[in-house]
Amino acid sequence: MDIFTAEHISPLISLLLIVLAGFTSFVSAAFGAGGGLMLLVVMASVMPMAVVVPVHGLVQLGSNANRLLLSIAHLDKPMLLYFTLGGLIGAGLSSQVVSDINLDSMKLFVALFVIYLLWGTIPEFNKDSRLGRLIAGVITAFISTFVGASGPLVASYLHINHYDKLKFTATFSSIMTLQHSLKAVVYAGLGFSFWQWLPLTLAMILSGAIGTWLGIRLLKRLSVARFRVIFKVILTLLAMQLAWQGVSVMLT
Repeated sequence: MDIFTAEHISPLISLLLIVLAGFTSFVSAAFGAGGGLMLLVVMASVMPMAVVVPVHGLVQLGSNANRLLLSIAHLDKPMLLYFTLGGLIGAGLSSQVVSDINLDSMKLFVALFVIYLLWGTIPEFNKDSRLGRLIAGVITAFISTFVGASGPLVASYLHINHYDKLKFTATFSSIMTLQHSLKAVVYAGLGFSFWQWLPLTLAMILSGAIGTWLGIRLLKRLSVARFRVIFKVILTLLAMQLAWQGVSVMLT
C-alpha cells in the first residue's frame, strides 16, 4: 500500500494541493458541501486511490473539524448520534473487506445515487426515523472507506431534511469529522504510514482552515434560495465528474 510515497510528489504538485485545500474548504464552508469531492478528484489524478483515500481523509478531517468549531452552536446532536452509531458499524464492516474491493469501481454508483437524491423523485419516508438515520450512517461510513467520497451522500441525506444554512454546515461537518476519523483508524490498522504524509497533510489542513474561515463569512451573507441552487449545481457537476471517472475505469 505504501509503494507510492510522499517523495513521489513534486514541490509544484504539493503547492498546488495546498492551495487547492484552501479553495475547496472555502467551497464547502460557503456552499455547504462539495469541496471534499472536488479535492478528491484532483488528488486522484496525481496519486493512486490506495493513497488518495487515507491522505484525503486526514486532510478532510482537519477541514471539517475547523468548520464544525465555527458553527457548532447550530449542530443537530440527535442526527450526529445516530450517524455515530451507524458509522461504527459501517467502519467495522469495511475493515473486513477493504483489501478485496477495487476502490475505483464504486465511483459510478456513488455519483448516480447523489444525482438521484438531488434531482429525482424522493420516496416518502419519515425523516425523523431512527432506523433511517442509523442505516444512513452505516452506508456512508462503509462507502467512505473505499471511495473517500461519502460527503455527497451525507449532504444529499441532510438536504432532504431541509436544514437551514448554518445547521446544515454544522451537522454535515460533524458527521464528516466522525467518518474521516473512523477511516483513519481503519487504514492505520491496515498498516498505512500516515506519518510520512504529515508535512503535506498539515500544510493542507492549515490552508483549509483559512478557506473555511472565509467560506463561513460568505455563507452568512448568502440567501437561502441562492444557497440551495448553488449547492445542488455544484454537487451535480462533481457527481458527473465522479461518474466519468468510474466509467473510464470500467472501459479500460
